[in-house]
Amino acid sequence: MTEAAAELPPAPEQAREIFGDRFADAVRYAELLADAGVRRGLIGPREVPRLWERHLLNCAVLSDVVPDGVSVCDVGSGAGLPGIPLALARGDLRITLLEPLLRRTTFLEEVVSLLGLDNVEVVRGRAEEMIGHLPQVDVVTARAVAPLDRLAGWGLPLLRPHGEMLALKGDTAEEELKAARAALDRLGAVDTGVVLAGSGLVDPPSTVVRVLVGESPGGVRAATRRAKAARANRPVRSGNRHRR
Repeated sequence: MTEAAAELPPAPEQAREIFGDRFADAVRYAELLADAGVRRGLIGPREVPRLWERHLLNCAVLSDVVPDGVSVCDVGSGAGLPGIPLALARGDLRITLLEPLLRRTTFLEEVVSLLGLDNVEVVRGRAEEMIGHLPQVDVVTARAVAPLDRLAGWGLPLLRPHGEMLALKGDTAEEELKAARAALDRLGAVDTGVVLAGSGLVDPPSTVVRVLVGESPGGVRAATRRAKAARANRPVRSGNRHRR
């Protein structure tokens, strides 16, 4: 049996500042996580008392480091973190929630519909299978999905040239970045760093690993997969069908 969830605490005052005119929708999302999210096993019942501080606000302040009006792919979106808080805080963004598990994408589609998130699309699939099949995006986001080297292998190939991956990490961000250096180089990274988001709004601020790519996001293997997908999707011209 699923452990009973604790009661969802009231939204902290800084949530109004972060979510602005979508504050009521953020409250509704928190209620959905605390209810259906727990019942469906998408979030642990012990997380309910800290849903606002540890999950919603921690993710929403990622908006501090996302450029204006860009396309975003949230890899391994799970229950919608960080993609849905980011969409609520930033209506100018075009966000794809990418998630392989059906029970999670079903929940995400319900949330997107209930909250009227016209700037959000839900896609079921694994990131490594989407190379060349999803439009390349300006920004990839992720939270607690995998170690940085593996996450980069999934996320960087989905970027446009000169795009960036923003990964929410904890206290080990610097160590993960150092350990992943060689893998990041192979995947086309040209610059990396650790930045803080939400200073003055959340305590502690969210730690974000930023990885910028150059002309070849994901490296040689990703370029090959994109080219293969493009050939497979290219219509055959009638004048070429019988060419010998």
